[in-house]
Amino acid sequence: MSRTYKQTDGIKNWAEEDRPREKMMLKGKAALSDAELLAIIMGSGNRNETAVDLARRIMNDSQNNWHEISRLELNDLCQYNGIGEAKAISIIAALEIGRRRAFAEALEKPQIKQSRDAFNLFFPRLGHLNYEEFWVMYLNHGNRVIAIESLSMGGLTQTVVDKRIIFKNALAKNATSIILAHNHPSGNLKPSMADMNVTKSIKAAGDIMTIELLDHLIIGINTYLSFKDEGLL
Repeated sequence: MSRTYKQTDGIKNWAEEDRPREKMMLKGKAALSDAELLAIIMGSGNRNETAVDLARRIMNDSQNNWHEISRLELNDLCQYNGIGEAKAISIIAALEIGRRRAFAEALEKPQIKQSRDAFNLFFPRLGHLNYEEFWVMYLNHGNRVIAIESLSMGGLTQTVVDKRIIFKNALAKNATSIILAHNHPSGNLKPSMADMNVTKSIKAAGDIMTIELLDHLIIGINTYLSFKDEGLL
């Protein structure tokens, strides 16, 4: 039987099976909605909203997408009634833990078999950023990941992306191939002329060094463009 609660009812007044913390203990973490998980992080709502109501509103404003929430700054979160600096910091810290967990999974050195494999490793590093960053993935002869490193911040130009550093690092790591990635915070995946020129320049240098450029990914919002898949490499 479903229950209806007034907005002024606190979580403590709900039936046990409907409270986020109790629900997790009774049914497990997978049973919780995104709003309920966020409510647990926040701990409380405001005078007119329960923690779940407030969390649901924040989720709705961010298109029910954790990556969109992770892009919110401290001041953005504090705009919500009931979210002070302490709660905002707790939310940001929890999302940062999730991001670092994705990093830890990447340390398993998986094999890259297709562009989606590379995207899955780059996205936790780039998908939440409000500015452009350029990253390089170094691989061994079996296309297994040796390292993933940030090379530069800002718009993509040949003056920002230093080919010498890329191939110096590749030689030091005994890498036989590389994959490039940078993000477009706007979500527009169309390569710019600078994107094309930098890719062409690095590929030519790699051909000379016998270090193959396997792909260049443009990371958008939950999606990507692969130069290789699009026939641009």
